[in-house]
Amino acid sequence: MINLFGSKKPDHPMADLREARKLLADLPTGDAFKCVDELTHWLQSVMAEEGFKAEIRTQLVQLLDETAQIPVRKLVRDYMASPRLAKFQEIRLWKAIYEYWREAAQAYAGCIDLYASGAKGADALKAGMPLLLARALRALAAQVKWMYVRYGPMDASVWGAIAKIFALAETRKFAQTPVTLYPGIPGESTPEQEFLKAAMLAASSPDSLLPLEIELCERLIAHFCAAFTLRLDLQPDIAYWIDLAAGQAPLRLARPPQPAPTLRYFAAGKALQQLEGLINTIKTTGKVPPQVNLGGSYPAETVLDVLDHLALYWSPRPPERKHQRQRVKSRLNVVHGFDGVLGVFGTGPDDGAATETWIVEDVSAGGFGAGIPEIKGEWLKIGCLLGLQPEGGDTWVLGVIRRLQRETPLKGSVGIQTIARSAELLQLSVNGGGTETGVLISDGSEPPGEARVLLHAGGFVPGRNMEYARGQATCLLLPQARVDGGEDYELVRFREMVREAAGEE
Repeated sequence: MINLFGSKKPDHPMADLREARKLLADLPTGDAFKCVDELTHWLQSVMAEEGFKAEIRTQLVQLLDETAQIPVRKLVRDYMASPRLAKFQEIRLWKAIYEYWREAAQAYAGCIDLYASGAKGADALKAGMPLLLARALRALAAQVKWMYVRYGPMDASVWGAIAKIFALAETRKFAQTPVTLYPGIPGESTPEQEFLKAAMLAASSPDSLLPLEIELCERLIAHFCAAFTLRLDLQPDIAYWIDLAAGQAPLRLARPPQPAPTLRYFAAGKALQQLEGLINTIKTTGKVPPQVNLGGSYPAETVLDVLDHLALYWSPRPPERKHQRQRVKSRLNVVHGFDGVLGVFGTGPDDGAATETWIVEDVSAGGFGAGIPEIKGEWLKIGCLLGLQPEGGDTWVLGVIRRLQRETPLKGSVGIQTIARSAELLQLSVNGGGTETGVLISDGSEPPGEARVLLHAGGFVPGRNMEYARGQATCLLLPQARVDGGEDYELVRFREMVREAAGEE
């Protein structure tokens, strides 16, 4: 159809905003997955259509994004509330969430490019640019988060897009303009705050957190973001920096970079004091204050674990390695899980397929850094228990995965904390009846009268004593605390008392 001004109306179902709203009103709102999938495809379709005016295209992108917020949050809740999802379900949910945010980020970036390049009719976008910039940065930050949730692979181009959009916000004086991000969501944000949310997440060592902890980390960052610090110059209390011209993730300030006008230094600032106050409040009351929006109710202990983690990495002096690492190249035999460990410290693995071979890349007194040539299965997670045997050696040590990164879907690297250099299989008699199989472990640092024992998950019951025989003596184990654990194991600290057999001297 040719209008009076000689321009062709786009041949697209959403060419008219009223028709677009009618189409969106017919979305399957009872099926969040299908709803998000359709909205993702509508974003692709709107951005692929060449005939839209800049203002109409931008209005459609905003309308689609606003419509998506409720079903996307529903998918996030489903993902985080079900840690034992079947593999295909987990991938299906993750992909739907990630792909939505990827398309939303590209759509907003495309609209922003129209304005930045001075495209025809793009002057009409100027009044709404602070909102477009803030939403674009939020969508890009969501992409970053969901890459961390699966520990990579990381798409390096996302940080280039974040830097480019934030640099434009600064140049056009929009960076600190307050906006309401979405209708019905209280509070305001700015493009600068959305940029800092992404930067602070990257600085918070998310590759050492579980997916739910990453979700809580993101929520807590949003809670404190108004107090974060962003500067053009280096200050003594700043530990992180990013170069807007480099297109790479933020870096820790191990040494000052070469001065450049594109450098930005950032830190928790006053948020660190606020975070410490929140920690004290939760420890005192045993509850998370209602004004802290975590998107759901979580045990105080879970939230405290994340807050303690953030306190470490938001400090002006983030944690450094306790032990110097030495570069090596050697092979490492690996078994995983509590049952795998029982096998190697009992009769040995029954099936050679249960043992994997990784490549040790560095080693220290505290652990290993290892490369995984081929990731097999979905057991590889933060907190997973490992049995580790250097190739050619006879002894096994125990470790726990503390850091995980995927370079590709089937290749990655891990940081492993060594928790024991010697171990002994125990048959434990439980007070009140029954038996347990445990592993007595030692790293040489246990004080006299203390023992650390690995048990199956759920094996720690406060006040439930255990005992085992050692020669003619009986060793009584009095539980003190659960000090660590994962999906299938618990590490428990006991007080140990030895009762000699009657008649012995």
